[in-house]
Amino acid sequence: MHHDIDQLRRFYYQRALGRVVQRILRDRLTERWAPAATTGMNVAGYGFAAPLLRPYLAHARRVTALMPGQQGVMAWPAGLPNHSVLCDETAWPVETGSIDRLVMLHGIEGSEHPRQLLAEAWRCLGPGGRVMVMVPNRAGLWAASERTPFGSGRSYTAGQIETQMRHAGFQPEWHGSAVYIPPSDRRFWLRSAQFWERTGLRISRVLIAGVVLVELAKQSRAPVGPGLKIRVPSAREILDGVARPLPGRAAPASRAGHPGLVHARPDPGSTMAGRGESPAGKRG
Repeated sequence: MHHDIDQLRRFYYQRALGRVVQRILRDRLTERWAPAATTGMNVAGYGFAAPLLRPYLAHARRVTALMPGQQGVMAWPAGLPNHSVLCDETAWPVETGSIDRLVMLHGIEGSEHPRQLLAEAWRCLGPGGRVMVMVPNRAGLWAASERTPFGSGRSYTAGQIETQMRHAGFQPEWHGSAVYIPPSDRRFWLRSAQFWERTGLRISRVLIAGVVLVELAKQSRAPVGPGLKIRVPSAREILDGVARPLPGRAAPASRAGHPGLVHARPDPGSTMAGRGESPAGKRG
């Protein structure tokens, strides 16, 4: 089930807890992808990643917030030209291989077609491109709380999301966690959120985070299948083709274009003699 755009907007922009979560996730993202390092790149977000993309507006070549139609769309960023786009979750209005950095927040866990969604993300990501996926932690308190967007849809462990992404053609490069405070609006937790984040990163085996982060790279496979197999001629075949070319035949395609080989032309006299004719065209 997809999230609702109004609920997402109220959580991240109106609730104090949502603003704290927004800051935590944005800080973790910029630690991995420094905004200055994205100069000249195309940065995109899918789901409701818009709150995390603002630092890249001043550096990236293009920043796009892709929002699925089942969720709804809002104009973003406020006070600036619009960068948000309404799209189908399995057909993005993006050129193939044009995205350099992709952030997915509140996208996979609510998708009705997660395999097709990941296939579309793989298509849009360019060579050397990277994707950062943020999903609810199955073992955390946030996945069990329906008062936040992390409590609806599927939740994952780090191993589960890595496996799913690997099947889609992505190679895991790094994984981490974030949001160690409980899903509470109490001032104590909100004011001490940064302390709990620093503590959680040091003793993550004791404190359970609410969000799993996984960074992956696009993995391009070599094409396989009928018609793509290339036969490499043996050394004997290559030498035989140079020293004794077959009469009346052009060099085989596998040898004709081989770099560094000089193909001898058959002598007209010897060729005709081999067929029982003289150079003048008369039979002997």
